[in-house]
Order: sequence, then structure tokens, then C-alpha cells
Amino acid sequence: MKRWQADLALAFVALIWGSTFVIVKNALDTVGPLTYVAWRFWLASILLVALFSRRLRGIRREEILAGGLIGVWLALGYLFQTVGLKTTTSAKAGFITGLSVVIVPLLATVLLRRPPGRSAIVGIAAATVGLGFLSLNKDLSVQAGDLWVLACAVAFALHIVSVSHFSPHTDPIRLSVVQIAAVAPIATIAAFSFETPSLNLPAATWGAIALTGVAATALAFGIQVYVQRFTTSTHTALLFSLEPVFAALFGWWWAHESLGAKELLGCGLILAGMLVAELGDTDATDTVPEPLADLALTSSD
Repeated sequence: MKRWQADLALAFVALIWGSTFVIVKNALDTVGPLTYVAWRFWLASILLVALFSRRLRGIRREEILAGGLIGVWLALGYLFQTVGLKTTTSAKAGFITGLSVVIVPLLATVLLRRPPGRSAIVGIAAATVGLGFLSLNKDLSVQAGDLWVLACAVAFALHIVSVSHFSPHTDPIRLSVVQIAAVAPIATIAAFSFETPSLNLPAATWGAIALTGVAATALAFGIQVYVQRFTTSTHTALLFSLEPVFAALFGWWWAHESLGAKELLGCGLILAGMLVAELGDTDATDTVPEPLADLALTSSD
């Protein structure tokens, strides 16, 4: 595969993830957010286990424990994000979720003792100001949905840092499959604790669950695992930063959502902060990497 083909495939993954915000938001009219996440990840887990069944043979206890711990952060990220989508727009949710990229350097400093570089600091500052423009009302109040999605961004950042810690010592595909499979029972327990799960859902809701479970989780994961071997980490980070942009575009086109000048400025600052934090300290001679250790779904979808 040529690099431009790999880049195109990764851009397609970002497109899939960006489109799911409005799909999930519409589905939440007929299903509880916790129930939605549970069904989505049961479906994705079954498909991924079937897809990588040979690779999972001989899986070690350490990989199961590491994947399970990472899966806790992944589960919290998706649960918080889906709850937040009930009371915020898909466009805002996409950009706030993207803040995980700039939260990671802060957590890495505290948890892994890896202080951020200058570019990361500048990116964090820009994204923080952008979050204020995007989320704060005139009276400085914040929508509950925005706070839930901000909690989601923190959970996803913890997820990324955890993967960075465990991945050098584990098989990347096994680690990723285990963590995704761990989300399903966690979401199921949460759904039975706070909602009343049901199989009696509209066909459109099952369609949304199938689309996000198959396309945005299992398929997107499979594409990422395969094609990221043929491009650079710099290209990957740049292409995945398109996810909130696609979320905003789908929100405008599909759900007729609109952002005012203040919100658009905030989105722009968050996107700039993400790019600076992720790419600013990357060597310009970045080469095609070995198969990724961090193969986890670090975005939302």
C-alpha cells in the first residue's frame, strides 16, 4: 500500500468517527445512553474477537489485566460522552472530546513524569481558551452536557496515557481487543444500575447501534491496525484531528446545528491547540513506524 492510500484510509476513519456524534445523538431519543454503549460494544467485541481469533490464542494474564484496566478508562470515556450528547450538540461534543490530545501531556507529567515540551504547553493554552469560548455562556455558566463531554476527554486522555505505559510490554492487537471487550460488561452493569435496558427498540436505533458498533468501532479499528503501518505518526495525528471538523460538518448538514462566531472561534482554537500539541514536537523526518503499540481508539467514536 502506498502512503497516500494509507492516509486516505485514515481520513476515512476520521470521517466515520466524526459522523457518529450526530448518529448517536439522534439515537438517544429512543434509548438510554448507557444501554446504547453496552449494545454497541457487545457487537464490536464479538466482531473483533472473530476477526483476531488467531492472534488471541495464547493471550497472557498480564495482557488481560492491562487491557481490562485500560478498558475501564475507555468505558468511562464513551459513557460520559454518550450521556453528554443528550444535552449538547454533536459539533461541540466533537471538539471538546478532542481536548484529550492536549490533556495527555498534563497527565503524562503527573503520572509518567514526562514533562510537556513548549509546543504542548502552547497547545494546551490555546485549547483551554478555545474551550472557554465554545462552552461558557454569557453568564459564565456551562451546559451539563459540555461538562460530561469534558469528563469524557479526561477519561480518554487517561486511556491514552495508560496505553502508553502498558503497550511496550504487550501485544498491541491483544491489548486493544481486550480493552474494547472490557467496555461491554462495564456499560452493561451501568445500564442495569441506572436505566432499564430493553430489546424493544426502534429499527432506526438498532441501525445506529449496528453502524457505530460495526463501522465506527470494529471496522475503523481494523482499518487503523492495517494501514497505519504504511504512513507516519505525524500524518496519522494530522488526519485524526479532522474528526471534530467532520463532527461539526455532519451536525450542520444532518441535524441543522449551528455555531455562532464565539463558538466557531473556540472550535478554531481547540483545533489549533490539538495540532500544535500533537505535531509541534514531532521530528520533520518522521518515518513510517513499526505496527503501532497504541492501537486503541483514542477518539470517540
